[in-house]
Amino acid sequence: MLGTIVNTGTILAGSVLGSVVKKGIKEEYQDALYNAMGLAAAVLGINSVVGNLPDSNYPVLFILSLALGSLVGTIANLNGKFNGFVGKFSKSNLGQGLSTGILLYCIGSLSILGPIQSALNHDNTFLFTNATLDFVTSMVLASTYGIGMAAAAIVLFCWQGSIYLCAGALSAFISPELMCEVSIVGGVLIFSSGLSILGIKDCKTLNMLPSLLVPVIWFAVKSFLPI
Repeated sequence: MLGTIVNTGTILAGSVLGSVVKKGIKEEYQDALYNAMGLAAAVLGINSVVGNLPDSNYPVLFILSLALGSLVGTIANLNGKFNGFVGKFSKSNLGQGLSTGILLYCIGSLSILGPIQSALNHDNTFLFTNATLDFVTSMVLASTYGIGMAAAAIVLFCWQGSIYLCAGALSAFISPELMCEVSIVGGVLIFSSGLSILGIKDCKTLNMLPSLLVPVIWFAVKSFLPI
């Protein structure tokens, strides 16, 4: 679990440093940071989609995933419930920042394959690399949304910790093909967060979160049936 602990620690440290910087930033400069964060999220999302879509064996799967996942999430009102919960502790748009941060920290090959590599081979290279990236990202997010972004570290720890504990079973199931499909859907969700931050379109990204489960279910069914 060393890699996950380090990764969690870097997010906490980055959040603290970013929040300290935020206190001395004028409102107009904070607006500039919002724009920068929105553009960065949009570009990262596009890069994930463009980089993985050519390798997809099921190019329509991400469309089906988004449609079904968004429907389920909207019925469950995940976005409203999450923002309502966060709103009890903060009157700012922290919920928007947390949803973006959690997606950036957790939905990526390094964050998913890293705990498996750590558990099975005692190799923390992926997680240490992810920790470095998350440190920078957490500083930028916290300088925009404040110290509340540190809560995303708890989500990351639970996420990577669960994968670490289940590494034996997951290693055979998580294939490059599955990671490709999840990365495409995850890229769309990150791009959606970017649009929300920029104020272009509030896509209620959290309502789309169940979309990430559709490729997993597809490959699980596929492993038992000759599809």
